[in-house]
Amino acid sequence: MTDREAVRSNAKYLRNVRPIDPEEIHEYVTGEPHPAVVRQILREEAVDLGLVEREDGTFVPVDDDPVPPRRGPVERFPAGVARRVEDLLADRYGPNWHEGVSGDLLRSTIRRFKASYLDRRPVEYDEDVAAGYALYHLPAYYAAVQYALDDLAERGLLGRRLRVLDVGAGVGGPALGLFDYLPEDALVDYHAVEPSAAADVLDALLAAADRNVHATVHRTTAEAFEPTSVDGGEEFDLVLLANVLSELGDPESVLRSYLGALAPDGALLAMAPADKHTSIQLRELERAVEGEWLWERGGEDGGGDGGEDDGSGRVTVYSPAVRLWPGETPSDRGWSFDVRPDLETPAFQRRLDEAASDEEHDPGEFVNADVQFTYSILRRDGRRRVDLRLDGSRWAKMAEMERHVTERIDLVAAKFSRSLSGGDGDGRSGGANPLFKITDGSESIDHYAVVTTETALNRPLLEADYGDVLAFERVLALWNDDEGAYNLVVDEETIVDPVA
Repeated sequence: MTDREAVRSNAKYLRNVRPIDPEEIHEYVTGEPHPAVVRQILREEAVDLGLVEREDGTFVPVDDDPVPPRRGPVERFPAGVARRVEDLLADRYGPNWHEGVSGDLLRSTIRRFKASYLDRRPVEYDEDVAAGYALYHLPAYYAAVQYALDDLAERGLLGRRLRVLDVGAGVGGPALGLFDYLPEDALVDYHAVEPSAAADVLDALLAAADRNVHATVHRTTAEAFEPTSVDGGEEFDLVLLANVLSELGDPESVLRSYLGALAPDGALLAMAPADKHTSIQLRELERAVEGEWLWERGGEDGGGDGGEDDGSGRVTVYSPAVRLWPGETPSDRGWSFDVRPDLETPAFQRRLDEAASDEEHDPGEFVNADVQFTYSILRRDGRRRVDLRLDGSRWAKMAEMERHVTERIDLVAAKFSRSLSGGDGDGRSGGANPLFKITDGSESIDHYAVVTTETALNRPLLEADYGDVLAFERVLALWNDDEGAYNLVVDEETIVDPVA
C-alpha cells in the first residue's frame, strides 16, 4: 500500500517551492509507486492541502485572489452538458427519447409537475420527474445563479477556495452554474443534499465537472441532514438553497439551521421562482431571520460582549434588498424579482417541443429559456452590498410617504424590478410608461417609480441594473388608490443619479 502520508509530506514541502509533479515525488515515496497512483492521492488530498491540478498534471496552491465578476450575459446552456443530458435521456428512454411513447411520457410529466407547482401541491420526484426537470428547468437555473453570484464577486467576496453546501440540489442547475462561473484555478469542495431520484441525474452531471471540483452527494432530506457531520463540522463559505424552501414544511426552521453552517465571512444564497407566491415567501423568510444572532460553534453568543453593536454576528441581508435607514426594515408584500436576457433555446427542449402532436400543445410549451428569479443573499459578518445610512434632514423616508403625497421630494431608493409595464429590458415600453418597484428598506406599502417623461437627467433610472441605488430629486409623490400603492412620478422636473 502506498504511503499516503509520505505523498502529503512531499506535497507540503514542495508547494511553496515549485509545482508538485507526481512524476518527481513518486521517487521520494517508499516503494516508488507509479506516478498515476501518486496523482490520484494528490487529487484525493487536494481539498485538505489547498491544491489545484493544472492541465499539465502538476499541482499548485490555490490562489488567494477573489473571483472576478462575470462579464456580459449568460447566453447559452453549455453544449457539453446538453449532450450529457441527452445521453442520459437516450440511456433511459432510447435514442428517440423525444418521440413516441417516451416523448409523450416526458411531456405529460412536465405538464403534471407544472400544474402541481401552480396549485401549490407537492411534487413526487421519481425518475420521470427528474428527467422532466432536467429538460425543463436545468438551463434557466444554471443561468440565474450566476447573476446572483455577481453581487458577491463584484465586492471581492467570492474566494477561489470554496467549501459549498447545496441544499436541495435537484438535478444540478445551480451547481453547474456555480462551477462555470468560477475560474479554472478555483478549488471547490462541493457537498449536495438531495434525497430524490434527481440525485441520479446530479451524480451523472457532476462526473463531468472540472478536475478541481471535488463533489459529494448526500442522499437525505434538508431537514435530516446535519452539516456538522461533514469533515469534522467545518463551516461552509457558500450555502445554496435554490428553489427548495417553498417545497419544505417548515422552511424558516431549515433556513435558520443552514445559516448556522456558514463560516463567519460566508454567504447563504437562497433562490426562488419569480412567481408571486414563492417570491413573497422568500422575502418573508429573509425578514424572519434578519437580525438574529449566530453563535460560534462551541462558543458564546456573538452579542454577549456588551460592546457597540456593529451588526457583526447578526444575520444581515446583504443583497439585493437594501436597508438604507438605521433601525428600519420593510413590511410591504415584498414581491420583487430580477429578469435577465433569455438563453438560446437548448436543442433538447426544441426537440421535445417540436415532436409534440397532441391537440392541447401550443408551440413553445416545453421551451423554458427565460431567466426570471427571486434571490436573497444573507451574511453573518454585518456586510451589505450597499452600506448606506440616510439622513432624514435631507431625504424623504418611504415609511413616512403619506405626509408627502402631492409634494415633490428628494428620495434615495434601490431599483427593485425591471419594467413592470411591458417593453424591453431597459424600461422603454413602446407607449406604456415604464414602471419600476423601488425600495429604501423602510416601507410598509409598495412604492413604484413611473416615468411619464424621459429626459437625459432622469434616464439613469432606465439604465440602472436591478438592485442599484439611485437618488431621486424633485420626484412627485402620489397615492394610487386603484393599486393601494405609492407612485413616485419621474418627469421633466426630476433628476435621477446613481449612488456609488
